[in-house]
Amino acid sequence: MSSDSINLFSFKGKIRVLHLTWIAFFITFFAWFNHAPLLMAIADSLSLTSEQVKTLLILNVALTIPARVIIGMLTDKYGPRLTYSLLLAIGSIPCFIFALADSFTAAAIGRFLLGFIGAGFVIGIRMVSEWFPAKQLGTAEGIYGGWGNFGSAAAAMSLPTIALLFGGDDGWRYAIGITGVLALVYSVIYYRSVTDTPKGGTYFKPKKIGGMEVSSPSDFVLLLIMKVPMYAALALLTWKLSPAGVGMLAMPVAIVIYVSLVALYVFDAKKCYEINKEIFVKLPEPIHRYKFKQVAVLNILYFATFGSELAVISMLPLFFSETFTLDPVKAGLLASAYAFMNLMSRPAGGLISDRFGRKSTLLILTAGLALGYLTMSMIDSEWPLYLAVAAAMACSFFVQSGEGAVFAVVPLIKRRLTGQIAGMTGAYGNVGAVFYLTVLSMVSYQTFFLVIAGTAVLGFVTLLFLEEPEGQMAEVMPDGSVSLIDVA
Repeated sequence: MSSDSINLFSFKGKIRVLHLTWIAFFITFFAWFNHAPLLMAIADSLSLTSEQVKTLLILNVALTIPARVIIGMLTDKYGPRLTYSLLLAIGSIPCFIFALADSFTAAAIGRFLLGFIGAGFVIGIRMVSEWFPAKQLGTAEGIYGGWGNFGSAAAAMSLPTIALLFGGDDGWRYAIGITGVLALVYSVIYYRSVTDTPKGGTYFKPKKIGGMEVSSPSDFVLLLIMKVPMYAALALLTWKLSPAGVGMLAMPVAIVIYVSLVALYVFDAKKCYEINKEIFVKLPEPIHRYKFKQVAVLNILYFATFGSELAVISMLPLFFSETFTLDPVKAGLLASAYAFMNLMSRPAGGLISDRFGRKSTLLILTAGLALGYLTMSMIDSEWPLYLAVAAAMACSFFVQSGEGAVFAVVPLIKRRLTGQIAGMTGAYGNVGAVFYLTVLSMVSYQTFFLVIAGTAVLGFVTLLFLEEPEGQMAEVMPDGSVSLIDVA
């Protein structure tokens, strides 16, 4: 077998760690999207309005924005083994809160807190990058992301059946509670089964924690600019929950949140300056620099790819149900075809990137993504159902292959910052989801898909500024010597 290939039938060494890690990611997504296929039953049980249901969809992705940034920092500092295990254990608690909810407010709190488990993705990106060389990294990250992401499709296919097996008005509660038990049990299994690096490997940690390191004053300015949309997304969510939206928050409370977000941004900027103030006096040696514009471009691409996936996975069962007058179970099963594509699409994006180049792959996939959502904007009740499902699956291929191609680049920027870079890029996916779901609450399904297509075009233009990873990146060993890591 070629040294460039990955034997997925093995359960030894790095392949064993890959399997255990994608299963951890699978469980986080299984729990995170445990509500989507059960929305109609939940709405009936709690007497929710259509506006409240859409609010739950937005709340589900909100906390993941800061969580992915924070979890990225913790992963770089404490290692993926401990961080993933704790995330799974803590993430099980909101599952139980949501399963026991008896009102919209209780459900909203559970849904908001459950967004924290969506940060698990960035942990595995660092873990996989520690175990696989650059020539296999895109494929390995694609398998990790694609097979783990399939957790959302597995939830769509299995949870309605589990709810029916329990039966009654509380069937959905048992189904969601089971996802919490699964996360809690696997947190122990994962901690006992993996290590952060291969035997004898060095786990490179950031020099300081609390903000991302950059290499120049201009990169520092770009970093601060790229932080703005993350806070803006939280402000947008606050507006949605204020009297101007669903009225869950009183206006004085909303104003306090707006002011707090501004203050938090200022504090965040200050921490970043403290970590990077040396670059305003003396630049790092060229071998230790990296270009933050690479991160910025990937952020925007992930906004359009993963952001749209999160939004579409959340609304597609309702879209099929309302457009083609289907019962909830059948609509959920058909909608799961969109997420089902993750099994092959993300690995394909990573594999193609490894073989044919990172930038060229992203350009082709982003163009396909734009065309895919343009096609979905044309779906209406006159379409044959099979053709609508086929269009969703074709669009999904480009979306999820694009995600795989994005994270074929992320670990090749700066090894010791991989968790933070993955956290910021991953957070942009949630920023995109909040933006798209807010748009969905105000426009038709057709316009919603058109908006996603338009942002994909913007991502294509931005992608022209990406530089193909090449050569080596340098990291400092504990003894002060320099280790060179191949990125091509």
